[in-house]
Amino acid sequence: MRGLVFLLFLGLAQALHFYVDTDETKCFYEELPKDTIAVGKFEAYELDTSTREYVQVPNLKVEITVDETFDNNHRVVSLKNQPTGQFTFTSLDAGEHKFCLTPRHTDWSKRSRHRVFFDLVVGDAKDFVDSKRQGDVNYLTAKTNELNKKLQEIKREQSLFREREAAFRDQSESTNARVVKWTIIQLIVLGGTCYWQLTYLKGFFVKQKVV
Repeated sequence: MRGLVFLLFLGLAQALHFYVDTDETKCFYEELPKDTIAVGKFEAYELDTSTREYVQVPNLKVEITVDETFDNNHRVVSLKNQPTGQFTFTSLDAGEHKFCLTPRHTDWSKRSRHRVFFDLVVGDAKDFVDSKRQGDVNYLTAKTNELNKKLQEIKREQSLFREREAAFRDQSESTNARVVKWTIIQLIVLGGTCYWQLTYLKGFFVKQKVV
């Protein structure tokens, strides 16, 4: 196992920190079993050249990616967050996962030195659900509720779209029916007019002894 080694023991996880420059990517590797929940927490600081201390700045973002190296580097996480935050995902297959963090500035011009803290807690999905670490449970519950709300919004939009589509279809069918009806009426009127004209002309020619 290269780089990153975290041990889940009695609900504790080892953390690490590292130093990188702006736009520099630091990657670590971790073997994860199948159906394992991974919770990553991070904090990024920037070097203040005047005080020579690392502080948090509002224009700093942290780009996070997680790839499955055993599956042609299939990406399972891609985020760009504030300097402090966390992310969660569940490994669908067992194998080596690559965690990469990149500090970036929102103005894309400034370059600085950064100190990044990274903490990864892994465990079986059932253990996380049944655990007493209320913070992690609350975070997962909030994420689930957020996804449920988005799903309900999508369902409402789909229902509204179907109603609009049905109304448009009914209106189109009604319009087409009126067009066909009006066309038939026009043909009947045109046929009647032609017949009347022919009859009138025939009578006129007979009176004038043309025929």
